[in-house]
Amino acid sequence: KVKPQLEEKEGKTFDVFTAVEFKTQVVAGTNYFIKVHVGNDEFMHLRVFRSLPHENKPPSLHSYQSSKTKHDELTFF
Repeated sequence: KVKPQLEEKEGKTFDVFTAVEFKTQVVAGTNYFIKVHVGNDEFMHLRVFRSLPHENKPPSLHSYQSSKTKHDELTFF
């Protein structure tokens, strides 16, 4: 659900968009930190916020880090 949000921010489309790892952080909702393979040897780290169920809002891309590798540690940011 956040792929179009990232593509808009980056100004490009991703043929490959596969989550390979994730961590969660519970706040007033949940932050998901997701390592995504975007093609070749390129990876991005995404921070996606999902509000509490009663708010009935879709997940939103909060921030991201580009130029990551498969071996970069996924950390909270």
